[in-house]
Parts: sequence; C-alpha cells; structure tokens
Amino acid sequence: MPDTATAGGFLPVLAIVLPVAGVLLSLALGGRQAERVALALMPIGLAVAVAIAVGVWRTHNVLQYLVGSWDPPLGVAFRADGLSAAMLVATALLVCGIGLFARDQFSSPERLEARAPFVFWTLLLAVWGALNAVFVGGDLFNLYVALELLTFAAVPLVSLDGRAETMAAALRYLLFALFGSILYLLGAVLFYGAYGTLDIVLLSGRIRAEPTAWAAISLMTAGLLAKAALYPFHLWLPPAHAGAPAAASAILSGLVVKAPFFLVIRLWFDIMPRMPQPAAAQVLGVLGAAAIVVGSIVALRQARLKLLIAYSTVAQIGYLFLVFPLAVKPETGHPWGTFAWTGGVLQALSHAFAKAAMFMAAGLIAEALGHDRIAGLAGIGRALPITVFAFGLGGLSLMGLPPSGGFSAKAMLLAAVAEGQWWWAVIVLIGGLLAGGYVFLVLVKTLADPIEPLRLSTTIPPSRQAVVVALALCALLLGFVPLRPSELLQIGRPDIALAGFR
Repeated sequence: MPDTATAGGFLPVLAIVLPVAGVLLSLALGGRQAERVALALMPIGLAVAVAIAVGVWRTHNVLQYLVGSWDPPLGVAFRADGLSAAMLVATALLVCGIGLFARDQFSSPERLEARAPFVFWTLLLAVWGALNAVFVGGDLFNLYVALELLTFAAVPLVSLDGRAETMAAALRYLLFALFGSILYLLGAVLFYGAYGTLDIVLLSGRIRAEPTAWAAISLMTAGLLAKAALYPFHLWLPPAHAGAPAAASAILSGLVVKAPFFLVIRLWFDIMPRMPQPAAAQVLGVLGAAAIVVGSIVALRQARLKLLIAYSTVAQIGYLFLVFPLAVKPETGHPWGTFAWTGGVLQALSHAFAKAAMFMAAGLIAEALGHDRIAGLAGIGRALPITVFAFGLGGLSLMGLPPSGGFSAKAMLLAAVAEGQWWWAVIVLIGGLLAGGYVFLVLVKTLADPIEPLRLSTTIPPSRQAVVVALALCALLLGFVPLRPSELLQIGRPDIALAGFR
C-alpha cells in the first residue's frame, strides 16, 4: 500500500462527497427538487466510479487520499483497490438503474405517504454515499460510521408506505442492525486498545495471534453477519425486503446487504492475512451452506412473489460465505489468486444485478395485478412478457445456468472445490437445483392460461420494463467474464507483490 496520496487519489473522496452533497442540496431545496438533484448526480457519480476503476487498472495500484495530508494513525486514509473499484462501478450502475425505474413509481404515489418521493430520493443518495464510504474507507472507526449512516438511510426505505406491518419490519431491521453495530464497535475498541490504531494497513502489520485479536475479530464478524442477514441472523430480512416498495427492495437486496459482507472480507483477508484461520473459515462456510439450503427451501413454500425473492436473497447470501473455506490456503495465506476469491466477488456482483431486476419485476407485476400472490399470476406472462422475461433472466443467474454471472461465479467456486473440500460442491449443486425449483414455479404460473380474463389495475410503461431488462442483462453479461482469477481483484491486496503488483 502506498504511504502518500496517489495520482487520482481525490476520486475516492469525490465518490463520497457527490452523493452527500446531493443529500444536503435535496434537504435545502425540498419537494420535487430531490428527484432532479438525484437524477442529475447519477451520471456524474457513475463517471467517477468508472474513473476510479480505470485509474486502479492503469496504475495497478491503490488510489489513496490522506485527509489533511496526515498519515495514519493521526490522519484518515481513503483507499480504492481493485475490489473497491468493482463494487463502486456496480453500485453506481445499480443506483442509476433504480433511479430511472423509480421515476414513475414515485411521480404519483397514491399508495404511499405524501412525502415518500422526497424521502426516497434523499435516502437513495444517502445509501449511495454510505456504500461508497464503506468501499473506500481505510479505518475501522470510519467504516463503523459509514455502516451506521447506511443503516439509518436504509431502514426508512422499508416503511415508505406507512403501513403498520412495514413499520414493524423496519423496527425489526433496526434492532438487528443496532445489535450488529454494538458488537462491531466493541471489537473495534479492543483492536484500538491492543494495537493503538484502527487503520487497516497499520493494523495488519501489528496484529498478532492472541486472545484479544481473536475476541475483537469474533465480535466484529458476528455484528457484520447480523447486518448481512446470514443464517441464522436472517429473521429481519424477508419482511423488510418484501414489504418495501419495489425500488427500495432492489436497493436493500442488491446493495445494502453487500456492505457487511465487504467488511467481513476486509477483516479476515486484509487485516489478518498472515494469521491461521481455517477453523473460522469453515464456520463461516457452514453458516453459508445452511443459508443456501434453508433459504431455498423456505422460498419454495412462499405464497407471495416478493417474499419468495426475499428468502432467495437469504439463500444467495450464503454463497458469498463459501469464499472463506475455499479461498483460505493455510500453506500460503494468500487467497487473492484463487478461483474462489474471484468467484465470490462475481457472485456478489451478479446477485446484485439479478436480485434488483427480480424485485423490480415483481413490483411491476404487483402494480399491474394489484397483488403478488403466486397462485394468481396466471396470464401475466402474456400481459407483461418483457417483465416476466427479465424475471427469468435474473432467475437464470440465481440457478447458475450459462450464460450468466451466477454460472461463472458458481463455476469458479466449483473449480476451487476441485482443489479439495468436495462437500462444498454438493451444497452449490443443491442450491442451484432448489433455485431452479422456485424460479420454475413462478414462471409456470405466469405462463399459464388464466381461468378468467385478466384485468390489469394499471398500465406499465415500457421504459420501466426496459430498465428491469437492462439490469437483468447486466447479470447475464457478467457470465462472459473469463473463468480465471481476476487480475483487477488482486490489485491492492496485502502482500500482492508476490503476484507481481506494486
């Protein structure tokens, strides 16, 4: 890692400042202006994210900015490595897509509170800024602040319609998130007390295999698992994601749950790369496997489409944590060049696009029919063929069928299995079959002939359907990523000089 500000190092800060400035401007202007501010900033934010990715790729180095030119631990560093760049670009693309989708939904919010449009656009920018702060933050305390900002921006999105059940779901989400925050903060306090710094780079050089370090990492991991809704901490996710408006569900499922996973990666692979961790990796893998099986089985039993997709999110999150047992190599300690490392990140990206598309497709179906009961979907495939097609494309990625990002991700996880630990391959295959079951169940219902002539509650604009298809196609296009360890995702990893990067 570089010790001074690098060329283009201002870009990671700009990625945070732009959405935050948008929030402040929206609060100052109020009303309908919040939508205009958000839509104006979206292409600029996307351009900044792409510039960061290009800068990291061209220099094969981290883009770093030191606030006030003070070196850590006195100062605060913002760093964008290859993993950060990939997450920043995917987040910007999803925010732009969700913003375009939400324009019509919040232009005439008959079923929402009067202030819902203003709140939605302001919180969308807040979520974007908090996510970017998580992806480029270099200090555990600042990452805690970013996580809290993300929580307090995401929770109100659940209850935009003001219904009692969504308010209860938002409260449950908040309680789980605050519980996770307490555990995370306790771990950070232990780290600071033991090593005198919370900077990730400095901490990775000072940390030792001792009880204090293990206690801190365990507390922080448990807190992040609660925020990520990994089984058995998933109880808040289905009601929260299923009860929110479609655009908000896409944000929550596609983006928000990825931030805690990203920080678990930082903790175990950046701060503790030299410490033995096979046992902990196996525990995380077992929890991931349980999430895949339980989430998929429960999804098959749902009567509502959005609840089915929400439990599918629980299952798909489980795949992310298979990275740990498959990428950890006790003999070298460097997981960056493994198939599992690239496969795990690709799973996070493809799931984000696929799940956002599926939640938005479900939202359009619910708007058209006035409900999202799976038993009552007969005929909607002919009435909204583009929407159902987009749902199917997203489901293709969840199942892991080619060509899709989910296929490439799961293929790379299976390639890692070939190096040992064959039992994880069984979990991957079972998860794919179960995903195929609940996606097939929905598609069969949508393509069936209705008993009575289908009457739509409203007309769905083609532009909104096009956005859903575009996001589903992004998940599909990720399937053309070369099936080998990604060079971009290795840039900036600890001890990456061993792989030829500096």
